[in-house]
Amino acid sequence: MQTMPFLPTGNRRWALKLGGAALALGAMPARAADRTKVLRRGNGAEPDTLDPHLSSGTWESNIIGDMFLGLTTEDAASRPIPGTAESWTTTDDGLVWTFKLRRDVVWSDGTPHVASDYVYSWRRVLDPKLAARYAFILYVVKNAEEVNAGKRPVEEIGIRALDDYTVEITLAQPAPFLLGLLKHYTSFAVPPHVVDKHGRAWVQPGNMISNGPYTMAEYVPNGYVKLVKNPRFHEAAKVEIEEVFFYPTEDERTALTRYRAGEIDMNVTTSGFPIQQLGWLKENMPGEARISPYLAINYCFMNLKRPQFADMRLRRAMSLAIDRELLVERVVRDGSVPAASFVPPGVDNYVTGPHLDFADWPMERRREEAKQLLAAAGHGPDNPLTFDFQYRVSFDRRRLMVAMSALLKDVGIIARPFGNEPKVHYNRVQQGDYDVAEAGWVGDYNDPQTFLSLIETSAGVFNYARYSNAEYDRLMAEAKVLLDLKVRAQLMAKAEQIALDECGVIPIYVQTTKCLVSPRVEGYEDNVENWHRTRFMRLKA
Repeated sequence: MQTMPFLPTGNRRWALKLGGAALALGAMPARAADRTKVLRRGNGAEPDTLDPHLSSGTWESNIIGDMFLGLTTEDAASRPIPGTAESWTTTDDGLVWTFKLRRDVVWSDGTPHVASDYVYSWRRVLDPKLAARYAFILYVVKNAEEVNAGKRPVEEIGIRALDDYTVEITLAQPAPFLLGLLKHYTSFAVPPHVVDKHGRAWVQPGNMISNGPYTMAEYVPNGYVKLVKNPRFHEAAKVEIEEVFFYPTEDERTALTRYRAGEIDMNVTTSGFPIQQLGWLKENMPGEARISPYLAINYCFMNLKRPQFADMRLRRAMSLAIDRELLVERVVRDGSVPAASFVPPGVDNYVTGPHLDFADWPMERRREEAKQLLAAAGHGPDNPLTFDFQYRVSFDRRRLMVAMSALLKDVGIIARPFGNEPKVHYNRVQQGDYDVAEAGWVGDYNDPQTFLSLIETSAGVFNYARYSNAEYDRLMAEAKVLLDLKVRAQLMAKAEQIALDECGVIPIYVQTTKCLVSPRVEGYEDNVENWHRTRFMRLKA
């Protein structure tokens, strides 16, 4: 999931009319309320959409995951648990799954939540007319890829309602990760009666209903999103926090200032505070700065639609020139580790083995080969390889980009850092409007496929580099139909090695999360997916 339409610009006027008073209210909304019932969360970027079928950012998923449940959901440690489904079975070949829905789950307006809602929703998200960026995550379902490509009608997707409370899903391939995948918002049901009535405006406050622990109450662009407890949630009695505010906190320095002032109770993002402040935080606010392992990779890539970057020598020269060890030790400094592969170490259902062939070389040897490759491609002191290097703006990432540019300059590559806020950055990358860029990817489920599917030809806009290799695609396709997890892992490992050898992606480091959590917050658990649902938390007075 990248680190993403909520309201079309013209439809946001209703919020802007609230004016300065509403924005002032958003700064400190909890003062007039019981502080043990109101949670204020820093949330990274401004949401671009809260439609589960159109979103693609972690900052949006934090909000959507408080409002909706899928067939499965996550516990406080982000492990899959029953969501709207109370139980499930699967056939011996792993291709047909049957989910029994809870009868006490309803939409927040009281409308029954039934099996046909999933049929409607999966047809919606896979309909090419919707242009859902994340539709590819459901390609494990029978005929889903063909439907999304416009080659089959939506009625042929492998999902059906056997009765009001039984959903049957037929897969195109075995998916040992399915229960984790169904936690993902793309698989969530949306309310047919509301979507049909309001179209894309169904996500506006006053229109939007949900089936989870919270419902939307207010949205002030660049101010906050306010959710309130859903009294019809089937476990409402267990939900202690009654209101939750999500604030955009893209600048980690500003977020730390707001946190210290008591304006937010937590900043749960990948960069929740400036790493330079870690020592001060440990000394003055012990236990409140949380650094933990993350199922995520930071990587770079070149736009392979640009003729110059079709030359693999240039891609390899760039990868060679990046001193990953220096970056994590002297710049990142948050426990991240240098990445020699695209799939982070320790992912379930995988093997060790794929790696950058130069991972153990000394940097001098790497730099020398990089210079030789550049010279062979026609670049040298009088004709340096020059490009714009696009990145997601943040204080720490600026420092990282300055360091990376200096490393590239050492071998004769001129990289001009160019920053944008994350949602603008990813939109430009997905549209192919860049030379070279960096990105982070958070695993949508704990399996190598969530990373390796990104560089399949069929991944569409999420294959940022537009990398395409027929043998890679063949190995991935062969692996997907296997029940034998060992053989499946070996095939995927062969595919990953091809992409690494061709520098289809350039892994930089395996990320950690840097979060701020007030000691007032109880029920928060560090986890590798960094999902922290408000329903499991409570606040001390």
